[in-house]
Amino acid sequence: MHPIREPHRSGLLPVSARHQIYWEESGNPDGLPVIFLHGGPGAGASPACRGFFHPDVYRIVIIDQRGCGRSLPYACIEDNTTWDLVADIEAVRRMLGIEKWLVFGGSWGSTLALAYAETHPDRVAGLVLRGIFLCRPSETAWLNEQGGVSQIYPQQWQQFLAPIPEHKRSNLIAAYHELLHGEDEQGRLKAAKAWADWESYLVQFEPKDVDKDAQESLAIARIETHYFVHQGWLQGDKAILNNINPIRHIPTIICQGRYDLCTPMQSAWELAQAFPEAELRIVQGGHSSFDEALSTALTQAVEDISAKLGG
Repeated sequence: MHPIREPHRSGLLPVSARHQIYWEESGNPDGLPVIFLHGGPGAGASPACRGFFHPDVYRIVIIDQRGCGRSLPYACIEDNTTWDLVADIEAVRRMLGIEKWLVFGGSWGSTLALAYAETHPDRVAGLVLRGIFLCRPSETAWLNEQGGVSQIYPQQWQQFLAPIPEHKRSNLIAAYHELLHGEDEQGRLKAAKAWADWESYLVQFEPKDVDKDAQESLAIARIETHYFVHQGWLQGDKAILNNINPIRHIPTIICQGRYDLCTPMQSAWELAQAFPEAELRIVQGGHSSFDEALSTALTQAVEDISAKLGG
């Protein structure tokens, strides 16, 4: 990955009466604009995310989506939908005076990148996507319901089940949603920690036991369950695979870990079948963009897209 430089501009952009989103700009102010879209939803970005882009070549824009990271208010789900986030990306683009930019997103960030591109195809110069997630019930069930990835990590699955009473385990996403948005503060924190611990275990190619801070887990746990129970507001004619036509002309590279247990190969394959103009690169790795195999593939994909765009 590339050297990580400090932002030369950053701030909070008011995007509604309730929300302010954190934004930052680093790299070359006159370089090829790129926006990094983090996962989750609700995970927030980190300085390491700048490392996918050469700071002499790229004008690097990073945001924290509504309710997470350095955005305010923390863990807030009100006025927080996929389409609010798409509008926020456009608000940042207009604020910075950028005509078109490369959009880079992994996991939930791939969902958001595709939703944004399908809504504003004239503002997207290229797409680099990783760990394809389309926010469909089959994908969220794989992650958070009995019979999916629970069969691969049964011991850790028992820890995920622990906060949920046995009579509510037939729909774990709904049960977690109820706990995480209820009035019992200790119940919320216990559920948030269990939810985040389970997910943190899955994203690593070589998993290690994790012990997430409960308060810091609230954003990802509350926001993910909020999005999952609403299927990301991407049903029917809003579903990503139903709206590929407007983006077929956009240069796109998809990097997908063959052994990704968080967002398995199936969704990347289905996206590539619906969007054959995109290039699918299968990597012998897992989910995290910071695993060596994925980070190498992603930095190469960014360079290859840059060449196509004349950067």
